[in-house]
Amino acid sequence: MRGWLIALGVLALMVVGFLFVRGPSPVIIVAPEHIFDIGPLEVTNTMFTSWFVVALICAVAIIAGRNMSVVPSGFSGAVEALVSGFYGIVVSVAGEQNGRRFFGLVATIFFYVLVSNYFGLLPFNMVLGKPEAGHGEKQVYFRETSLLGLDVAYIPVGPDECEGAECIHGAAPGGTALVAAEEGETPSGTSGLLAPWFRSVNTDVNAPMAIAIFSFLFVEFWGLQSLGPGYLKKFFNFGGLLRGKPMGLIDVFVGFLELLSELSRVVSFTFRLFGNIFAGEVLLTMMTFLVPFVLVDIFFGLELFVGLVQAFVFAMLTLVFAQTAVAMHGGGEHEAAGEGHH
Repeated sequence: MRGWLIALGVLALMVVGFLFVRGPSPVIIVAPEHIFDIGPLEVTNTMFTSWFVVALICAVAIIAGRNMSVVPSGFSGAVEALVSGFYGIVVSVAGEQNGRRFFGLVATIFFYVLVSNYFGLLPFNMVLGKPEAGHGEKQVYFRETSLLGLDVAYIPVGPDECEGAECIHGAAPGGTALVAAEEGETPSGTSGLLAPWFRSVNTDVNAPMAIAIFSFLFVEFWGLQSLGPGYLKKFFNFGGLLRGKPMGLIDVFVGFLELLSELSRVVSFTFRLFGNIFAGEVLLTMMTFLVPFVLVDIFFGLELFVGLVQAFVFAMLTLVFAQTAVAMHGGGEHEAAGEGHH
């Protein structure tokens, strides 16, 4: 009997959510939206959100650093435990010397990506913003208000919608006037689309690409720093060919494949992170429209897990590639193994 009651309660929540609380019909836009300008700089919503993420991480570091003690406790202790735990993982993979060397970059990537992913799940994302001309015929009614002296547009619970010629002057729930937006015009009143101020940072392909490029550059720098110019022989091995050995062609081809493999990491890093986070944003948007209660909570929990996994994978792959780049090759590797055996 209890199981039937639970099932009926869940069904009732799904019906009520779909009829009265569901969001607007989703308009999936891949590119980040432009929201304002700072001189010649066009600021997008993902860029604006990234500034908040950086400010949040800096604020946490400053607050935690002020209360550090020999025996940490409270908020500082929690932050120190989190950082120390991640440092232990880095050292277990790369060793003490290289672990300390790589920790700054690897930890920065992990915590920045993690906080960016979780910040993108906060409820004010994709809700507050500025009105803009609609993409195609689809329009969504929203309301406008003033917040801290700024004009803010927001999507209310259960917004009305219109398409094409159906977008006419009318009244929204609560008496808010609705004004139609002609094609190509900036919508007035409360009809049109919303360019949100806040959007998950990694749904903009430029963000994961920038992180991937930094990861690539640091890995190659550490390889050159540790092994000197000899590190480049992994990519440009012309020694055998210059000595007239036919097998030197194989060395050149293998070096080309190694170089291609290194460059392909930037692409794989970028689209792995972008694809997972953007797909999660689309999934949550669709579930909020279709089933606001019950199911959307399940997918929200899934996105919390995905956000953590993607940050950890990005950081750990950077660590492994860095450790591989600085590792000794050939005889030096065998000598080190022999010393360890003795």
